[in-house]
Amino acid sequence: MKKGIKIFEERKVRTIWDEESEEWYFSIIVVIEALTDSDRPRKYWNDLKKKLLKEGSELSEKIGQLKMVKLPAMPVLN
Repeated sequence: MKKGIKIFEERKVRTIWDEESEEWYFSIIVVIEALTDSDRPRKYWNDLKKKLLKEGSELSEKIGQLKMVKLPAMPVLN
């Protein structure tokens, strides 16, 4: 897996590229913070999951929070 930082809306977003599955993984909390300007992105994510489940979305009931490894001083990927 290739770890790095992407810039979105002038914010650093932690990313991981899985070469085997050819998929990007992003820190959802950081993305939510960038999209909503929320000062409590974890609460926003928890509230959003509850709302989506209530509306009948097919989210897994076991959605948890996975820790993404902190990446100190990683290069910005373009």
